[in-house]
Amino acid sequence: MKSPSLQIGNQLFNWGARTYVMGILNITPDSFSGDGLMSNGDMVEHAVYQADHFLKQHVDILDVGGESTRPGAQTVTADEELERVVPVIQALQKNFPDAIISIDTYKAKVAEAGFKAGAHILNDVWALRADPELASVAKKFNVPVILMHNRSNPATVEVRENLGNAYIGSEYEDLIEDVKRELLMSVDIAKKAGIEASHIILDPGIGFGKKREHNLELINRLGEIRALGYPVLLGPSRKSFIGFTLDLPADQRVEGTAATIAVGIMRGADIIRVHDVKEMTRVAKMTDALVRKSETNI
Repeated sequence: MKSPSLQIGNQLFNWGARTYVMGILNITPDSFSGDGLMSNGDMVEHAVYQADHFLKQHVDILDVGGESTRPGAQTVTADEELERVVPVIQALQKNFPDAIISIDTYKAKVAEAGFKAGAHILNDVWALRADPELASVAKKFNVPVILMHNRSNPATVEVRENLGNAYIGSEYEDLIEDVKRELLMSVDIAKKAGIEASHIILDPGIGFGKKREHNLELINRLGEIRALGYPVLLGPSRKSFIGFTLDLPADQRVEGTAATIAVGIMRGADIIRVHDVKEMTRVAKMTDALVRKSETNI
C-alpha cells in the first residue's frame, strides 16, 4: 500500500519518489558518536553552524535532541532538556525559516515547548508509550509523529572499549512480527488521540533493545515494516552493530553506515537519519537512481 504525500511546513514529502535525509543535531555532552554540540563552546552557535552545513548538503529535516539515547546514557530532566533544545530550535527557526525541524523527545512538556519554538515533527524513541500526555500534545499541534520501536533495558548493556555500548539481552519470539505488533500498538495510541494516519511514520528502532543480529535482520527485512502502509524512517548511522561487525569505533563507520543505508533504501526506507549528511545524501541519491522509478533521479 502506497502512503499518501505529506505536507510538512513548506515542503511536500512525496513518499516513494525519493529518500529524504534527516540530519542529527545532538544538543548533548555525551553523544555516542562524539558529535554532541554541548561538548565545547556555545551550543546554539555550534548548532546553527552545523545546521547551515547540513542544509547546504540538501538535508530535508534537522533533528534536534537534548538527551542522549545511547545504551546506558543518563536521563535528564524535562527542564534540563528544555534549556538545551528550545534556544537551538528558536535559533534555527530564525536563521533558516524554511527549514523543517523535528524534536527528538519523549516528554510532553519538552515537545510542546519545541513546537511553540518552531519544530514541525515529533520524533519519539518510545513511540508515545513513555509519557501519556505526549500523543495529545502532538494532536494539539497537528504535527507528524515518528514512532520508534524500543525494547531498551539498561540492565542488558554491554560495554566494549572503543566500540561503544550495545544491548545484549533482548529476546524476541519472532523479531519482525514482534516489532510490527509493538509498532502497531503505538499506532493505535496515536489514532485514539486523534492523530491522522497520514501523520504517522514508523521507525524499527535500530540499536534500541536489539542485538547485532537483530539489527542486521531488521534492515534486510525492512520491507515487511514498510508493508504496514506507513512511511519508514531508518536510523543506523554509526551505531554499535556496525562497529561490532567491522571492529571499528564510531568515527570510522562511514562505509558501514553507507552499506546499511543503501540496503535500507532498497528495502523501502523513506527517510534516513544520519550524522554524515554529505556522504549519506550521496549514497541515497545514487541508491534512488538505481531502485526508484522517478523523474527526479534523472
